[in-house]
Amino acid sequence: MAKKAETAEAVEILSGNEAIARGAVAAGCRFFAGYPITPATTILNHMLAMLPPLGGVCIQGEDEIASIGFCLGASMAGIKVMTATSGPGISLYSEQISFAIGGEIPIVIVDIQRLGPSTGSATRGADGDVQFLQWGNSGGMPVIVLAPADVEDCFKLTVQAFNLAEQYRCPVFIASNKEIAMTRVSVDPDRLKAETVIDRAAPEPGREFLPFQANSGEQAPAFLPIGGGTLVRQTSSTHGPDGYITTDPAEITRQLARMQAKITNAADQLAIVEHDSAGAADTLVVTYGVSSRAALAAARELRANGTPVSLLVLKTLWPVPETAIRQAALNARRILVVEMNRGQYVREVERILPGKTVQFCGQMDGRLIAPETIREAVLHG
Repeated sequence: MAKKAETAEAVEILSGNEAIARGAVAAGCRFFAGYPITPATTILNHMLAMLPPLGGVCIQGEDEIASIGFCLGASMAGIKVMTATSGPGISLYSEQISFAIGGEIPIVIVDIQRLGPSTGSATRGADGDVQFLQWGNSGGMPVIVLAPADVEDCFKLTVQAFNLAEQYRCPVFIASNKEIAMTRVSVDPDRLKAETVIDRAAPEPGREFLPFQANSGEQAPAFLPIGGGTLVRQTSSTHGPDGYITTDPAEITRQLARMQAKITNAADQLAIVEHDSAGAADTLVVTYGVSSRAALAAARELRANGTPVSLLVLKTLWPVPETAIRQAALNARRILVVEMNRGQYVREVERILPGKTVQFCGQMDGRLIAPETIREAVLHG
């Protein structure tokens, strides 16, 4: 008797950290260095398994400072690189982050946030590093920070992070969270594809190569690797287009203005958001990361019970997607900002929405924000 044909949809069980590792490899990452730290260590483990068979390199540095230093050296040699840590490691990365900004060195930095401050609770999640990622460099220059909400985001935003690091020649952060990083869920592997992979731009032919001179119409400099056939100067000090150190105020102003403009002028293009509008809803909930899942559940329940509420999930945190936030808040009287900290991103929302009632719903005690907490804040906040 013939057996009845059976079909089943293929699924994989992945954690957020494994999805980040897969996204990095799909984007062309071939060098990883890191130091073990909960809850980021499994990224190191996955990269150790994935990179050597591809001819890549995975190193456990003697500490966090060495690890990111290895990455910057490999990036200057032309390799796509990534490192991963948690809040205490970001503290140690700070000087090298400043070097990556000033030297315009592409690198993807994953911050699997945990409850702080300091050592905090290594096995409890939080979103307490949001302001730190933007302002944890000397000079206060802008950076790009992406925030995944689930495992699929971890893959897709990692690919996007590499593309942006290459395109804008800068560090790009992935601000994940212990709960996303270590929770394993079922995903459709067909949705984990790197549709577009971008490499850093080469210099225009026929022109003298200057290591900090952008191509025509571009803000980020063209790239040649250190150690190749053309002399490439690199410095962490203030410099001109030729890479020589300078203290000339006019030259410093031009270079810093360009470095700032390449990020801030592209804020609308960099904005990744999901806006779930409920028409004439009185309240707009703004959130990011793992809290967006609780916010979505709360919004659905509120709508089912006759209280329309709109939802804006931010997947680009820095530069602030100001245009997207203003458009989503246009018809809302009240803005409720939900985040797993004691109030960080809410300050940005207050800044760009003067005249609106902006309220905060958050906690920083090692627990996830529950849908019930958000629902009560909408109804009675």
